[in-house]
Amino acid sequence: MTQLPAFTQIAAAVLAAQSPVALTVLPDLPAFNQHFAAAIADEIAANQASGQPTRLILPVGPVGYFAVLAQRCNERRISWQNVHAFFMDEYCDWQGRRIDVDHPLSFEGFARRTLFAKLHPDLALPETQLHFPDPRHIDRISEAMARVGGIDTCYGGMGIHGHIAFNEPPISRWFTVTPAEFKASKTRLVQLAPETVVMNASRAASGNFAALPPMAVTLGMADILAAKRIRLYCQGGVWQRMVLRIALFGSPDTPDGEDVNWPVTLLRHHPDLAVVATLDTAQPPLPQMMA
Repeated sequence: MTQLPAFTQIAAAVLAAQSPVALTVLPDLPAFNQHFAAAIADEIAANQASGQPTRLILPVGPVGYFAVLAQRCNERRISWQNVHAFFMDEYCDWQGRRIDVDHPLSFEGFARRTLFAKLHPDLALPETQLHFPDPRHIDRISEAMARVGGIDTCYGGMGIHGHIAFNEPPISRWFTVTPAEFKASKTRLVQLAPETVVMNASRAASGNFAALPPMAVTLGMADILAAKRIRLYCQGGVWQRMVLRIALFGSPDTPDGEDVNWPVTLLRHHPDLAVVATLDTAQPPLPQMMA
């Protein structure tokens, strides 16, 4: 059997203490969703109190924080009137067109239904301050970020091979992408990697691969890395255990730990990066028979 890296052996109870990246481990999914929602609500509230705008990149995945966030903001009267929300990505069909907002897998549709439609009308986010990447106007979202003065916090999750947004590992027979080039990547269309198709079809389409849109439009790594703060939330449990460790400790296959085959490793040297995980996800990623 291939020798596993030493970081795979670290017990969950001491993982945060040994991690070179700030890590918070929470006991379960409800605590995780509360933490995620509180982080965003508190950030908006603090800026609201000081008369400052809040500029966020947000993911649809994890998704459990949306309902909790709407409830917190309604109960605490936290207004989104001075928030600028930029979402990471959206599925596209095989021709590179964004799926319709009414599609059951639309990230925009889900965010609108479960978060923005739930806010009290007098707290609601102005439509002109809500942004999703669009392959028809590929640079528009980055230009909007620049107009509002950049991003305060990028919140996100990570895929099984470490994709952030849909920044899939750029694996090709015909060309290579260096870490520096990948870090400078812009908003673009991507073909979903086989691993992503298997994972997302299994989790969101009942294993029906044909039901999963095969492409996506994604923010590039440049916009993510330009955020003042990056906060990654990991609640996947068994399937996310290895990529969490690689996000914290770096790729074992490269001297500096940065590896385009694990895009999340390209964030490790950001000056304000922190990770939050459930206890289940923080367990050692050791081989075991599944039921």
